[in-house]
Amino acid sequence: MFIVCRGHGFWLMLLLVNMICQFYSSVKRRKVESSGYVEEIQESVSVTSVGRGSGKSREKDKCSHPGVFSQMCYACGEKIEEDSGVTLRYIHKELRLGSDELARLRTKDVKNLLRHRKLYMILDLDHTLLNSTGITDVAPDEEYLRNPPNYMEGSLFVVPKMPIMTKLRPFVRDFLKQASSMFEMYIYTMGDSHYAAAMASLLDPKKEYFDARVISRDESTQKHQKGLDLVLGQESAVVILDDTETVWSRHMDNLILIERYNFFASSCRQHKIPCKSLAELRTDESESDGILATVLQVLKRIHCAFFKDLGDDPADRDVRQVLRSERSEILKGCKIVFSRVFSLYVQAETHILWRIAEGLGATCCTEVDPSVTHVVAADAGTEKARWAVKENKFLVNQQWIEAANFLWKRQPEDNFPVKPPKNT
Repeated sequence: MFIVCRGHGFWLMLLLVNMICQFYSSVKRRKVESSGYVEEIQESVSVTSVGRGSGKSREKDKCSHPGVFSQMCYACGEKIEEDSGVTLRYIHKELRLGSDELARLRTKDVKNLLRHRKLYMILDLDHTLLNSTGITDVAPDEEYLRNPPNYMEGSLFVVPKMPIMTKLRPFVRDFLKQASSMFEMYIYTMGDSHYAAAMASLLDPKKEYFDARVISRDESTQKHQKGLDLVLGQESAVVILDDTETVWSRHMDNLILIERYNFFASSCRQHKIPCKSLAELRTDESESDGILATVLQVLKRIHCAFFKDLGDDPADRDVRQVLRSERSEILKGCKIVFSRVFSLYVQAETHILWRIAEGLGATCCTEVDPSVTHVVAADAGTEKARWAVKENKFLVNQQWIEAANFLWKRQPEDNFPVKPPKNT
């Protein structure tokens, strides 16, 4: 029995209806082909063609087996033993599609989505939309969370069967509601399927935003990596929001990197952050101008830029070009020299800060000259730092670049002072 989940989207409805009709077409065809009714039955039950014609001519062609359900081709009914194609376990554990069928479905779905002025967005869970910790990992200064204050109602949860405590990031519910009008959204987490389902239920209890589009490491096709091969959307229309860029090595141009949400002390320890957690400090990110509220404005800009020119076909556009263009304006006009930020044994041009700055539109160089606008220094005692002060140039620490990268906006230089020399 096939069940189409409410609100799961055009592509899944199309896929499952097609599977049902093609599957029963093959069964009925085998029963009646001796009576000469093959062509009539195929034409009456087929919803979408799988590209091999119809009627008797189709019988002469060998089926390309576009998809397999329960080890049976849903187009011809033949039993398929080999494990080829991509298994979409998050839809159904026994559904597998070939590359041609995936391409066909992606093309069809993206056209439909673009007609509704929507793109795709892949959302990470941990440290992006929420933060979880084991019940036994709660720090002494976080014990008050076992009986949380009223203002945390609806954002702090205990999941006994795990057992874990989960804190939703401030503004996440408004974020999802507003983003859903611009994007068809997926969850993609390195957590297992049980954790992914539990977190999806906290974020989307009515299944308004994700429905079954929840992908965990159990469904992933590559260990320790995330990919778009499981997403029924074309890469040119996909935006990714994640706090970890290394897991998206194949899709860096689609990525919007978000600052990690480290609410619990265990997360600070995990990422070697030598400071107290937000929970220990009894504070949190801002609802109105915190990270998610800021990223939402970025997404609105990206969406607007993608759809602003109605003269050409949206299917010919590429959101990755929009992302690059928007990013390249952030530090445009800035010429940066680094001082004691890199190790002497590292080639400056390959350092991540150098690459980030260039991606944000800045020009980076190794020596000072009158055209330099910023010196990024580890301390104020270096020769280049002193030159910046003398020449009335901006002297900032490396977090100035990091903040611009996360917030997609040039930040006030005065907020990022450089530490004085250690011997003063």
